[in-house]
This record gives sequence, structure tokens and C-alpha cells, in this order.
Amino acid sequence: MSSRKHASATLLFLCLVSAGAAHAEVSGSITLTSDYLFRGVTQTDEKPALQGGIEWAHDSGFYVGTWGSSISWLADSDPDVSSQLELDGYLGWRGEFGDSGFGYDVGAVRYWYPGSYPAGFDKADTTELYVGVSWNILSATYSYAVTDLFGIPDSDGSSNLDLGVGWEFAPGWTLDGAVGKQWVSGSGGTASYAFWSLGVGKSFDNGFGLALAWNDNDIDGLDDTINFAVTKSF
Repeated sequence: MSSRKHASATLLFLCLVSAGAAHAEVSGSITLTSDYLFRGVTQTDEKPALQGGIEWAHDSGFYVGTWGSSISWLADSDPDVSSQLELDGYLGWRGEFGDSGFGYDVGAVRYWYPGSYPAGFDKADTTELYVGVSWNILSATYSYAVTDLFGIPDSDGSSNLDLGVGWEFAPGWTLDGAVGKQWVSGSGGTASYAFWSLGVGKSFDNGFGLALAWNDNDIDGLDDTINFAVTKSF
């Protein structure tokens, strides 16, 4: 992302916050995790990552935010790549269907990987649209890539489905499970894979949270992993 675009996006975000502060809420978090896993695949070669994000949410249901994490997978794939950062920008609309208890969430997210790249390298920058529904402890989210997917040539139209459950079995304690499927367009199915996770989390009144999770997928050569994360929300 160019410095001019980054400055423009920051200015737009600050204007939105200022204009709607009386009817909106700003929240954020900082996380240190032992391994950054995205859709069941490590982004840091099973090493720690520092992450953080901030979101502005209006009472109407509209929201906009940004989130970032340290990464290594691009530089690991090519030593001439300098990118060590994932920076996401997203916006959407969330709410509930009356008093039914069913929730919805629709929006778009852009994944940026700023840095220098060798000539001919397929950049990983990706844009996805998503729609999600939730009820009680259950949730489902479908994502659709309108660009190539994370640098895979001719992979626009790829999609992902996440199914999740989050059960608060005791005050401040949650049991979280998820299963998902990533379909990669243009690969003839050879690059598509499934992934799943199971974990437990503990939140505290001071905004801190702890999470421990087991993660796995059906990609040949990749083993299951356990990661631990400490988060401070504000």
C-alpha cells in the first residue's frame, strides 16, 4: 500500500470516527501469539507473531476497521521478498433479524502485504467479499475472492467456508471449535484443503484474555500444531 493511499485511508477512518462518535464505538486489541494460523496454515513458520487491530462500529450496524500481523511466509518462499507484514482493511454491516436471535454480517476485506518484490513475483494482495450468519453459539461465514487468492495465479473466484461454535461453559470461559474448507479456483481441486481447530479461552475483567488451541488440516506434509495467545482488548 503506498504511503499516499495509507494516509488517505487513515484520514477517512479518523473522519468517520469524529463524525459519528456520539453514536459509535471504537474498540481494538493487541495480541501476542505463539503461531499465526490463517485457515489452518501457519503464516510465521510456527513462530510467534505480534498482532493488533482497531475498529469503528456505528449503532446502525456499519463498521470499518484495520488489523495487522507480523508474517514470514512470503520471505520464506523467496529470499528476495522483503514483506514481513500483513495489513488488512475491512468494512461491513452487521445486525440481527428482528428478535429471532439470528445475526448477519456482510462486508469486504482487503489483505495487503507491503514490501519489495523481485520482478515477475505474483503479489499476495487479495480482496474478498464475505457473508456470515450466527445463532446462539453457532456461526458460519462464506468468503469469495474477487482477485487472485494470495498470489496463486488465475485463482480469482476461490472461496472459503468457516463453521464455528463458541460456548461459554462458565463465566469468562469459552470452548471454541471450527471447521473450514478452502476451495482454490483454477487448481482442479489439487490446492483445495480442509482445516479444523479446537480450543479454550479465558477472559478477564481487565481486558486481558488467554487462548489455547489445537489446529490441523489435511494438507500433505503439514502437521497439527498447538498455539497459545495473550490478548489485551481496549
